[in-house]
Amino acid sequence: MPASLLNHLERAAAQHLPAALDWLQRLVSSNSFTTNSHGVETQAQLTAEGFASLGFQPEWVPSTHPDHGPHLFLRRRPRSAPRFPQPIVLVTHLDTVFPAEEENRNQFQWRHEPEIDRIYGPGTVDNKGGTALIWLMLQMLRQVAPDCLDQTDLLIAANAAEEVIGSDFALRTAERCPEGAHCILVFEGGPIENEQQYHLVTARKGRLELRIDCHGRAAHAGSKHHEGINAVVALAEFLPRVAALTNAADQLTVNIATIQGGTVLNRVPHHAVAELEMRAYDPRVLAKAEADLHQFATQFAPSAAAAQIEITCCGRTQAWPGGQGTDALFALWQQIAPELGIAALAMPRGGLSDANYLHHLGPTLDALGPFGANAHCSEYEPTSGKYPEFVQPSSFAPKAIWNCLALLNMR
Repeated sequence: MPASLLNHLERAAAQHLPAALDWLQRLVSSNSFTTNSHGVETQAQLTAEGFASLGFQPEWVPSTHPDHGPHLFLRRRPRSAPRFPQPIVLVTHLDTVFPAEEENRNQFQWRHEPEIDRIYGPGTVDNKGGTALIWLMLQMLRQVAPDCLDQTDLLIAANAAEEVIGSDFALRTAERCPEGAHCILVFEGGPIENEQQYHLVTARKGRLELRIDCHGRAAHAGSKHHEGINAVVALAEFLPRVAALTNAADQLTVNIATIQGGTVLNRVPHHAVAELEMRAYDPRVLAKAEADLHQFATQFAPSAAAAQIEITCCGRTQAWPGGQGTDALFALWQQIAPELGIAALAMPRGGLSDANYLHHLGPTLDALGPFGANAHCSEYEPTSGKYPEFVQPSSFAPKAIWNCLALLNMR
């Protein structure tokens, strides 16, 4: 890599970073909780305005869910002979997990603490920071390597409801990539092991969402207690066996998230319900865990006289297993890293992202956004060790330079 190219990118990053952070503050200051559809639409408008100067044309696509705002697609077609026959898709999302009431209650808002290199605020790293980093990266390319920008079909895909669902967004994205994508680059936050080791996510777990209904028999709790079948007690006896399905060797996690049951104190409860999720990288592991759960339910209820367990699958998210295309993308970033004085670390991640839903369109790489931590947290109580979501502004320039170099060397 010519030293002059790196120098030009470093200068461009320093020049455009203040504007990127100013724009990020505007994004963070506008609430875009997933079901605040008006707020998500406002976020989409702010995002479209930010990329307009780069020549991106906006398209707002309604979500199928009535409580969600529109997805945003920004397209910049090649202005000369294209480098690749398919688009490069840059993925981010518009929504956050924080209702406005929670932001106000916890005084969770933009707060820059430069002495510790942190900017706190909703979405600073998940994922408005990722959006701002895309903007910074493209501004740098326009300044330093305009031919690369003009020869690339770019689609910025911004999910309106990534925090709760991705299938609707995936269908809308696929419609805009009928022949697939050259690659899918997801700008979720990218962890840093230390100042020299940067994680890139190369696989994500799949998820099963399940509901367990326990059906007992109602009875008067005083005079007919013996005739009742207590669904709450039965479910409480069943759940430890479910939780024990967690298996570290298979990288399978089982999380029992909610339990409800009963109505009033003087009635033997006839119904109780629990909701849970299972996650694993290997679809076969998830399938076996689901089969085991159904077997447990059959064994637990051998006759009509006992409480009955009913298992319902409420949702499935396929795993993103990585693979050859992802390995090739990671190798490109890894090859460039030493020239920047850093090391690239491939990391599977248990959390979901749009990579789970979009990887079928082309080779995929995730965690290309800035570094931060405490996503989905809003409490700020330093004396008790509670800190909310933050991003490190110092991570924007090195990640943007790294991503620019990878795009310039992409084949």
